[in-house]
Amino acid sequence: MTAPAGRGVVWLGSPSFPDAAREALGNTRLRANLKHATTVIRDKRLAVASELDDWEALRTAADAIKTRTLRHLDRHLVRLEEEVTAAGGTVHWAADAADANRIVTELVRATGETEVVKVKSMATQEIGLNEALAEAGITAYETDLAELIVQLGDDRPSHILVPAIHRNRAEIRELFAERMGDWGQPAPEGLTDDPAALAEAARRHLRQKFLRAKVAVSGANFAVADTGTVVVVESEGNGRMCLTLPETLITVMGIEKVVPTWADLEVFLQLLPRSSTGERMNPYTSTWSGTTEADGPSEFHLVLLDNGRTDTLADTVGRQALACIRCSACLNVCPVFERTGGHAYGSVYPGPIGAVLTPQLVGVAGDINSSAASLPFASTLCGACYDACPVKIDIPKLLVHLRSSAVEARRGPGGLPTGEALAMKAAAAVLGSPALFGAAQRAASLAGRALARGGRIGRLPGPLSGWSAERDTPAPPAESFRAWWRKNREGQ
Repeated sequence: MTAPAGRGVVWLGSPSFPDAAREALGNTRLRANLKHATTVIRDKRLAVASELDDWEALRTAADAIKTRTLRHLDRHLVRLEEEVTAAGGTVHWAADAADANRIVTELVRATGETEVVKVKSMATQEIGLNEALAEAGITAYETDLAELIVQLGDDRPSHILVPAIHRNRAEIRELFAERMGDWGQPAPEGLTDDPAALAEAARRHLRQKFLRAKVAVSGANFAVADTGTVVVVESEGNGRMCLTLPETLITVMGIEKVVPTWADLEVFLQLLPRSSTGERMNPYTSTWSGTTEADGPSEFHLVLLDNGRTDTLADTVGRQALACIRCSACLNVCPVFERTGGHAYGSVYPGPIGAVLTPQLVGVAGDINSSAASLPFASTLCGACYDACPVKIDIPKLLVHLRSSAVEARRGPGGLPTGEALAMKAAAAVLGSPALFGAAQRAASLAGRALARGGRIGRLPGPLSGWSAERDTPAPPAESFRAWWRKNREGQ
């Protein structure tokens, strides 16, 4: 799919969700990896969230802060720019992915360096920064362990928090042994799949890069408008190395990540670690405001990324997706994600949040079976994502809203209704008429029993075959409930 003008490469161009999901469902190893990982994270999150008596009050407060901030986003962004500039940093505004990639590439070139180290960042994944830098002759080294695994495997992230969730430790050991030497220090001889051994191999591999790097690129979890402070939270310490050792730091941040005050930030620093990693607090919470002489990078650049966010903000229903704090709690409770994995979504943002955020960032126009328009339908609408979301994003409501938008976008020339819309109108007419409904029931019962074998219908005809392609359909009874009621209960 080609993204609409002015937007970037959040859409990665995989098959539509139904086709990709069908392939993923046949991968038993993938499903086993996903089930184990999501179950562990989900149980840890429930345990630490239940420790707080005011957990629901915190969720409500976070929802209110995000709603209020998005309503006045322009004002907070201007304040953020003023404070970052006053603290010695430089702010750049990027309308889309191409704009952001150009800005970052030019900043790196100005240093004369051809290598950068990176902190895990969804925003830079969204814009395809690594690929853009590579085209300019600049190598980007991922330093997060999971992102390193993805990079060594020429792979794509499949989870917001754990990008390599689709890999088990035996696969990772094999990958380290085969590919680590191509990117720097090779894996030690006799490497096992013990997690501690794998982590040590990654640590030794990355240490050389940390010590020689002159430029680092990061994302941001939050930015406090009142003080111009940028915040990165992480669990491994690689972020702290990238944020303090290089001479130049470039941060790419979606414009929705701003919060007005430190008091607002306090709420999210209680919610995010519990919802994402199941920890009471992140092992590393790094905050910085501009630059300080002889302490940390001497140059700081903040790239504020739009890339479809302003268009999303204009939708009074859809804008709540911008409240996402990228905790991935919705992925870990989603029955669809647990069975298909993140790659099936064809987006940097997988799972329930990806199903509502990606279509808004890239648009829902086009064939519903071959574009981001299929993502709002990648859900059972069970509501588990809403219950888990720390900022109370009503994802089921957004899915229904975007499904409506996708259907409207598919109308024919001159606003002509689609075949699906005509079928729904016909169904409404039948369901609204007792006589027509009764006749349809009798016809369906006769046809269904004629198709049934052993009490089941293996495959329904015509457009109904999509329903029976993945499941058997029980044969309809000889007598409908309406007929039974009329014969046995009516008049009593």
